[in-house]
Amino acid sequence: MAGRIPKGFIDDVVARTDIVELIDARVPLKKAGKNYQACCPFHNEKSPSFSVSPDKQFYHCFGCGAHGNSVSFLMEYEQLEFVEAIEELARLNSMDVPREQTGGKTKHYPTVSKEQKQSDYDTMENAARFFQHKLKHDENSPGAIEYLKSRGLSGKIAQQYGIGFAPDKWDSALTTLGAATDAKQQLLDLKILTSNDKGRTYDFFRNRIMFPIRDKRGRVVGFGGRVMDDSTPKYLNSPETRIFHKGRELYGFHQAKQANKNLEQVIIVEGYMDVVSLAQQGISYAVAALGTATTQDHMQMLFRQTRKVICCYDGDRAGRDAAWRALENALPQLKDGVDLRFCFLPDGEDPDTMVQQEGKEAFEQRLKESTPLIEYFFEHFVGQLDLTDDAGKSALLAQAKPLISLIPSDYYKEALLAKLARLVGKQVDQIKIASRSPVAEVKQRQTEFQITPMRRAIGLMLQHPNLASEIPFIPALANAELPGFDLFVRIQKNIVDEPSLSSPVLLERFRESKEYRFLAQLIVWDHQINDENLSAEFTETFKSLQDSYLEKRLEGLLIKFKTGQLDATEKAEYVALMSALKN
Repeated sequence: MAGRIPKGFIDDVVARTDIVELIDARVPLKKAGKNYQACCPFHNEKSPSFSVSPDKQFYHCFGCGAHGNSVSFLMEYEQLEFVEAIEELARLNSMDVPREQTGGKTKHYPTVSKEQKQSDYDTMENAARFFQHKLKHDENSPGAIEYLKSRGLSGKIAQQYGIGFAPDKWDSALTTLGAATDAKQQLLDLKILTSNDKGRTYDFFRNRIMFPIRDKRGRVVGFGGRVMDDSTPKYLNSPETRIFHKGRELYGFHQAKQANKNLEQVIIVEGYMDVVSLAQQGISYAVAALGTATTQDHMQMLFRQTRKVICCYDGDRAGRDAAWRALENALPQLKDGVDLRFCFLPDGEDPDTMVQQEGKEAFEQRLKESTPLIEYFFEHFVGQLDLTDDAGKSALLAQAKPLISLIPSDYYKEALLAKLARLVGKQVDQIKIASRSPVAEVKQRQTEFQITPMRRAIGLMLQHPNLASEIPFIPALANAELPGFDLFVRIQKNIVDEPSLSSPVLLERFRESKEYRFLAQLIVWDHQINDENLSAEFTETFKSLQDSYLEKRLEGLLIKFKTGQLDATEKAEYVALMSALKN
């Protein structure tokens, strides 16, 4: 397993990179004196305030304050992790990435991680072509084609979005794409294939309309499969893999950027079919979240590309709940110059059915009449609270102020505070003074309660104790050098010892522990995962955490074994971990 990238190499690859060339390939620059400039890619503006210095090899935006070097730019602009940004710079400079082995020695490796990812992208593209081919040539495809036609979709729009068909067979993708053993394992990792407890391998998607999910660079990273009848689940989405993270991707975002040179506005809808139906009618700027609520990452991505985002949902309770979650996640990304609005359709209607009924012009008129953020923000509270008495006014203050404090935009913050003051009969200055301490507390809570993969695994098991039996119980993981594994094992042991343990009782077991407050937050965390996907999401998250630790620990034990330093306890641990990794 490759170790850390040496600091010296990071310094070298940054030194070799021309930041002007790097940025110009992504954001066209113009010479301005000794520097270069452009409209900032990190916020919306009409006059260029983004400056790149070839001398300092640094960029700075005088509008939003964004600044940094070549690594910072790649991380922000392409939303890469630090290591990914270094690997990308190395590739651009035709350099291999060295890795430090245990003991400080350095060994040079080719960019394995990058090559693996590229192989994964190629495999997913091949899978997308396979499903597209089956839409035209499978024996059951006429039914799929008729279904798409019945939904008002043309062949042209199906081709534009790469829509395909997964045959009603157990081994169609398996026999076509997974002939080689290595290919089969990769397809299992990418969830084109799956396997059961008996070791049988078969197609993950069967008898479904297939929607390839492309990332912002246009690479296929996952799929959404929709049934053509009333069977369940209605949508089956790819679980998270090493190249697919649903909280970071939006279906249709790549196509929207391709169709609109200047993406003036974007509509967020709930389903894949909504996106393609709107595109069929000429509304080519719709995107959809992938079976989850709209996240902060989604909002950040959108506000970098457009100044106006319209959340368009069904007007029923579920639609309004989805809209409110989108608003909450948008607040920390709300900067001056952006516009967030909400459009609610009649009960029982969605964008797909609505646009087919009334056409493009009438639907876009609905968008023009959508509710502005400030208006919707208070509509939500006014519908739940009685503002004619002091109790309702104090409740409004308590609920609204922490949310307003999260907004970076001075304009929106001041406008919301002014309206809040009018509703509760106070002066704005009184609200500002009173809100200082609670705001700080809310910000602290936000910082503390970020959902990491480990917290995700613990939270899911807390809320659904039956999931504990879906994975092996490995006491040795309690000693893993990964924060949280000891707590995870303690929780799992409680459930293994008493399988009927309920979530409230399980939480009570930890009342005297230092983790109680943290667990109390996780047990009410809204994970937004459908019941049918819970087991897969949990096991995938756990396996990813386990594999990361096992590989690291085994590497350390193997080094001790080769140098004759392994004691009896460590030998037993080595055997146990090898068995766990194989499983």
